[in-house]
Amino acid sequence: MKLSLHQYTSVSGWDSEPDPALDSAQTLLLFFASPERAQVNDVLHALQSRFRHSIMFGCSSAGEIYQEEINDQSISLAIVRFEQTPIRLAVEEITAHKTSNEVGANLAAQLRQDDLKAVMVLSDGLLVNGSKLVDGLSTSLPGVVITGGLAGDADRFEQTWVWADGTMKSGHVCAVGFYGERIGFGHGFRGGWDVLGPEREVTRADANVLYELDGQPALQLYKKYLGDRTDGLPATGLLFPLAIRNEKAADADTVRTILAVNEQDQSITFAGDVPTGGFVRLMRANFDRVIEGASDAAADVDTHNYTSGPLLNVAISCVGRRLVLGPRTEEEIEAALEKLPEGAAQIGYYSYGEISPLASGKCDLHNQSMTLTTLWEQ
Repeated sequence: MKLSLHQYTSVSGWDSEPDPALDSAQTLLLFFASPERAQVNDVLHALQSRFRHSIMFGCSSAGEIYQEEINDQSISLAIVRFEQTPIRLAVEEITAHKTSNEVGANLAAQLRQDDLKAVMVLSDGLLVNGSKLVDGLSTSLPGVVITGGLAGDADRFEQTWVWADGTMKSGHVCAVGFYGERIGFGHGFRGGWDVLGPEREVTRADANVLYELDGQPALQLYKKYLGDRTDGLPATGLLFPLAIRNEKAADADTVRTILAVNEQDQSITFAGDVPTGGFVRLMRANFDRVIEGASDAAADVDTHNYTSGPLLNVAISCVGRRLVLGPRTEEEIEAALEKLPEGAAQIGYYSYGEISPLASGKCDLHNQSMTLTTLWEQ
């Protein structure tokens, strides 16, 4: 495997020119970019024209991770040329006539093959039900490791995009399959938030829209905890995510973050499902525990089959963590990287949702988490 990292800014251009000699059918151009289309559109199209045989795979972000730095209005790019690992791209559009579960199942059908080992997925961050998407993928691909994330749009929650069919597109989901015995694929995730207030029962919800907790209007109850931050919804809701109790204790809580609120019916739309009859608690940030969570996520990554050579770490963290940590945000990036094998390279982004397996092996959508995916070739 050959690996090179590159960063683009409008002020300095590329820190080093991407080498077209790495172009091949087994080359992955993985990137995360500013959501401002005008700033990166021409750059990405020029990159695609120089790597005509490669798979170009990326999305908009709420902050681009490059090694131990976090930037805005930039592009973080990893060029990975595999020697013995075939890769394949699948693309699906999200429409009113196609559920997120169906989108996931359709992507799985495009990628399914006996030697499929792992899948990385990047999705529009606002027009998808992330948990249904993951369920459609994982149900159709039992035993296959699935990681990835939802695209971001800073803290605006207006429009996100993925790179699909050679251009930026909203309302789409892309996935890359990795095949064969030579691919090394590690993963880990952690949160680091404290619970707030009593556990409450979800008395009315429809998929990812929450209407009532303990028989009370969800938004009305939620606002009691936000106090003077209610005017900043939905962005300020990132500071107070929802923890859903899982049936399996080993899996800990599933965390959900807000995408939208509806004053008329007092509902809250989350990035993934909130099950009726389930039990939830609000959460709030603990600075030190959030940073510690990133370190623990790296410790969870299984790299026992890694011996030497290039190793890429893809860090996907929630935009809510960035809002909470503020100027300390780079500490969690540093904490993650220092626990990985020496010489590991790192890119990533801040997202509207993170995808990674639970302790039980079941893949799920996470929010307010740091998820890590490591790639190498044995």
